[in-house]
Order: sequence, then structure tokens, then C-alpha cells
Amino acid sequence: MAIRKISSRKGAIELSVGTIIIVVLAMMMLILGIVLIRQIFKGSIYNVNTLNDKVRSEIGELFTEESRIVIYLAGNKAEVGQGESWGIAYGIKNVERGSAQAARFTWTVKSTLDPADCRGLTPAKAESWIRARKIGSVMLAPGQTHVTNVLFDIPEDAPLCIVSFDIEVRKDNEVYTTTFFDLDIK
Repeated sequence: MAIRKISSRKGAIELSVGTIIIVVLAMMMLILGIVLIRQIFKGSIYNVNTLNDKVRSEIGELFTEESRIVIYLAGNKAEVGQGESWGIAYGIKNVERGSAQAARFTWTVKSTLDPADCRGLTPAKAESWIRARKIGSVMLAPGQTHVTNVLFDIPEDAPLCIVSFDIEVRKDNEVYTTTFFDLDIK
């Protein structure tokens, strides 16, 4: 009988050592997984920030002496597929001379679509595709530039056509400038 007690204790000790090893290995795998995911996200954030800086730089280079607004889009036209998300980057510059006073600039993005051009799609429905930054506001001193973008989510059932949008910029509630861009839904 004494022999049985010793062997059952030995089995209990072996079981708990095996359990401890499994727990330690699981914790190591969890920590390695967290470190790997952290590194992936860190790299992604760096890449996005670098891309944003390059877009801002490119928009800055597009401004001429008298340009009030520029769009970072070849031919002011973007080809977007059904079900895709898309962003249009643009910059606004305060070109006022002879003043050091900052002014409030506001912008609105709205559709100028003719419903007959796009199988009954209404401007209101096209504007509902705008996910972020349909309107905005910023204070700009003379010579300063503000770069932003408007984000779109194109639905799967969007008609295949060209949808026109205007960006109207106001300076202290008076029209400052306007420009346009087209989304060519493919």
C-alpha cells in the first residue's frame, strides 16, 4: 500500500510539471504574438504617416502664387470601383496680401450631378456616399495652407457613370473659390 501512495504522488508531480511547462510555453507564444502584432501596426502607422507627408508635400508644390485651391488628382477625375472606399486630397491657401489677420475658411463638398446623366441617381444620394469631411472649417493666416481630404464609400449598387462634385470654399462667409472633381464609377 505504501508503494501505491508514492507512485500516485509521482504522477501528480509529473502532471503539475507538464501543466506548468504548457502554461509557460503558452505565455511565451502570447507575448511573441503581441510583440509581432505591435511591430506590424507600428510599421503600418509609419507608412501611412509617410504617405500623408508626401501627399501634403505634393499638394504644396501644386500651388502657384495665386492658386487658392488645388486638388491632388490627375485631370480632376478619379476612377473608383463599386464597393470601394476612396479619398480625394486637396489644399486651400490664404492668398490675401497686405494683412496679417487670420481668416476663417469653411468648405462644403456637394454633388452637382444631373439625375438624367446617371440613371436617376440624385445629388442627395451621391452626397450620402461621403463618409467624412463633407464640410469643414479652419483658421488660416495669409500665406498658410491647409491640406485635407474628402472620403467616399461607393456602394456595391452604385450606377456605372460619372458623378460630379464641387468644393466650395468660403472666407469669412463670402465665396472665396470653387473647384470640381469627378468620380468615374467603374
